[in-house]
Amino acid sequence: MKEVGLPVGLVDAGARIRTAATVCFLEGPAWHPSGDLFVSDITGNRILRVGPDGVWSIFRADSGRTNGNTFDAQGRLISCEGAEFGPGGRRRLVRTDLATGEVEVLTDRFEGKPYNSPNDACVDRQERIWFTDPYYWTDRASLEQGAEAVYCLDGATVRRVVAQPQIGRPNGLAITPDDKTLYVVDSHNVEGGNRKIWAFDVTGDARLANQRLVHDFGRGRGGDGMRLDREGNLWVAAGVNTTRGPHESADVSAGVYVISPAGKLMGWIPIPEDTVTNLTFGGADRKTLYVTAGKTIFKLQVNVAGYSLYPGA
Repeated sequence: MKEVGLPVGLVDAGARIRTAATVCFLEGPAWHPSGDLFVSDITGNRILRVGPDGVWSIFRADSGRTNGNTFDAQGRLISCEGAEFGPGGRRRLVRTDLATGEVEVLTDRFEGKPYNSPNDACVDRQERIWFTDPYYWTDRASLEQGAEAVYCLDGATVRRVVAQPQIGRPNGLAITPDDKTLYVVDSHNVEGGNRKIWAFDVTGDARLANQRLVHDFGRGRGGDGMRLDREGNLWVAAGVNTTRGPHESADVSAGVYVISPAGKLMGWIPIPEDTVTNLTFGGADRKTLYVTAGKTIFKLQVNVAGYSLYPGA
């Protein structure tokens, strides 16, 4: 149909359609060898289980505003319970045994104070859990940490390994199979804020050194979630098709950006929805890419396997 414009007299000439409400916001995909994909719906305050046939069910009705999810080497689900998109956030890291349903609180405080809003996590081969703790919501009155940071949970010990101003606002992260390099998305959504991906060397005592820039998204919406493939490339959910304010441009279109460890942009997979939040690899050969974006989960067959700690790379 030829575009005819707004109905004259029935709608003001300058009227613009706006979002009335957001009923779901999908994040944190994690694929299990059973064929199930676990996905957070932060707005709905729940975790969904999506079967191989695409049929979904509610895995956890009250998720504590869970954002990122991942599996450890034993196949237990690690979840970052946040504090955004509404009340009820528990601001902690938990682990779920899928066989028994038991939920274990791994950490809910650092130096006696609650976390901001745990966002994403990854697990290394030494069973250390690395997680980010930014805060993207508007009401900052409840924040007690005084910094947005990356932490390492090593047994019962939690260490803050990098924080502002060394990094602006940490989001997605991934660790290499040899436990020697940690990649961190630095996505600070303010004017002049970082839209970068950093690499750090991981020392033997789980500290970070030799911070270096891998990629800079410039003024566009930077990265969110991130995963590695078996060749070491970074697959990053980033971009936006409609700007949300003066702090970002539309220079980075919504999609998945594939970046080599040396920082070379190898390509871009367009995703037809704002906003692309996260991704994971699944399927028996780990060559199915699942992408969460707003209200939709997308999938794409790729030619390289994603790296997975469970049930093995």
